[in-house]
Amino acid sequence: MGRLRKVVRIGAVAAASLAISMATVLPAVANPATSIAYPNGSTNTRYVGKAFDACTAPSLATIQKWSASPYRALGVYVGGNSRTCTQPNLTAAWVTAVTKMGWRLIPIYKGAQPTCGGRVTDPKIIPSTAAAQGKASADDMIGKANALGMVAGSGFYLDIEAYSRTDATCRTAVLTFESAWTKQLHARGYLSGLYLNLLNGAADTAAVYNSTTYARPDAIWVARYDLSTSLTNWTGIPNSYWAVHQRAKQYRGSHDETYGGATLNIDNDYFDAPVATVRYSYKVTSTVPLNARTGPSTTYPVVRQYSSGSSLSVLCQTTGQTISTTSVWDRLSDGSYVSDYYVSTPSSTGFSAPLPRCNYGYQISGASSVNLRSGPGTTYPIVGTIPEGGLAAVTCQKSGALVLTTRIWDRLDNGKWVSDYYVVNPSNTTYSGPAQRC
Repeated sequence: MGRLRKVVRIGAVAAASLAISMATVLPAVANPATSIAYPNGSTNTRYVGKAFDACTAPSLATIQKWSASPYRALGVYVGGNSRTCTQPNLTAAWVTAVTKMGWRLIPIYKGAQPTCGGRVTDPKIIPSTAAAQGKASADDMIGKANALGMVAGSGFYLDIEAYSRTDATCRTAVLTFESAWTKQLHARGYLSGLYLNLLNGAADTAAVYNSTTYARPDAIWVARYDLSTSLTNWTGIPNSYWAVHQRAKQYRGSHDETYGGATLNIDNDYFDAPVATVRYSYKVTSTVPLNARTGPSTTYPVVRQYSSGSSLSVLCQTTGQTISTTSVWDRLSDGSYVSDYYVSTPSSTGFSAPLPRCNYGYQISGASSVNLRSGPGTTYPIVGTIPEGGLAAVTCQKSGALVLTTRIWDRLDNGKWVSDYYVVNPSNTTYSGPAQRC
């Protein structure tokens, strides 16, 4: 899963002028940061803003009326044997329609619950088989989400309800279950999120943030009904944990709200974290066959052609060679690229909502804080830092200054650069798919 890294001595770091802080350097192990095996047809999608979750996914008519609301993302219970509500509306067609309207979806899985928590009738996490149960839950979530049109690169959230922290056996079983969930999602190309009560489950998960025993989730969504949308200064969780677009909060519990004449019973959430990735369908607008290439430029090989008027399955957008009025290229569900100039997206000059920007998130590992640079080398100015466990959203890779075992540097979605040595993707010696070359 994760790649083995050398233990870096602080003195050696200083001597080599490496791009890391002089804080504590952690051991190099697979846990807590495990790599993610993104396939070519994948990307991450992030949502920042107000969201809501409802026990049953609302009808399309209600979602349309709720365009008057302050929300643009909603949590949906995709699966799990502790899911309490039926989901008559939650179909692949519903997902396509809702996301095409610009909504982001937060996929939730509510399966086995702690023996020391949840409802008496809930299926339970069995301590002796917790790892197997966690892995099976991840596989079940992937299957159900894929059937709805949610694809690789999505962030999936495991719902673990409140439990007693005084039961050590129960607590260990929960952590083991969560870790197996995370590892299996990573192995199959997905981001791992956990929904937890702030004062018990979240506190326990934070306590093992740097533990080599458990895999660290990529995002955390806490329940704390204090009416505050703040994503910092949480009790028991340092601000340096899950610090880079990796947090969400359910800040108000069950209540009714009405928009456009439609009333729903919801929980209130504020998100700055990964959500579902879906495909968007657009048409080829060119009058001649459109070339799909291995990269966002006409210098890349052609892998196939699409006839005029044919449908394209688009995942995300990125920048590349300028074609007529735009430098935007669309990445398709097979991993190939087409110039956006010849696609029926809303804009022919820039990016088009609701398509996300192409990026691939991996955790940072190997130092308590890693420096971000203005270019791909240690001679470039420091323009920020990213902490251990922070999610580095890689948009492309480029060869630069040698750092330990690699010359590869990653450009992040904020335009800053980090040595690939500290980014837990499949290789710390060469390029790692599916990110494009810069």
